Amino acid sequence: AEDDPAIPERLSNKQLLMQNMDYALDMFLIYLLTLSIFPGFLAEDLGSHSLGSWYALVLIASYNGSDLIGRYAPLVESIKVTSRRGLLAAVLARYLLLPAFYYAARYGGEAWMIVLVSALGLSNGYLTVCVLTEAPRPYKGPEQNALGNLLVFCLLAGICLGAVLDWLWLIGKGW
Repeated sequence: AEDDPAIPERLSNKQLLMQNMDYALDMFLIYLLTLSIFPGFLAEDLGSHSLGSWYALVLIASYNGSDLIGRYAPLVESIKVTSRRGLLAAVLARYLLLPAFYYAARYGGEAWMIVLVSALGLSNGYLTVCVLTEAPRPYKGPEQNALGNLLVFCLLAGICLGAVLDWLWLIGKGW
């Protein structure tokens, strides 16, 4: 196999990462935002609500339900985002949810928080599936596997840093 010039060599992990840096950044930013809001911020926003002790359960259920719907939404080809720029723009637009959550927690009611949590879950599931299905498309088997592993590494890095940044919501709460 080493002497046969007909067998192309697989791209290195560094080459794959450099060619798909935008997808890697998308995965990192998706989970950085999601884990910096959910579930820690929601657990801290358990003041007096008309739902009482059910409020946290309703928020978690609405997040999980909308995340599930978001993961299946890209099956409809007409609404699937396939553009690299479109995906990056959608991921960056999600960051507008940060001030929305802050103001909803301070001034809004529980209905606004449920809507925002549903939007967070829907966009999380939708964008994750769009990135993970579009990124490996131009490559062959071994490169698809390697790129998938790199994207999952970026996903895990976003989860870890997002969980750490989740503590920032506690600033000013007596810590």
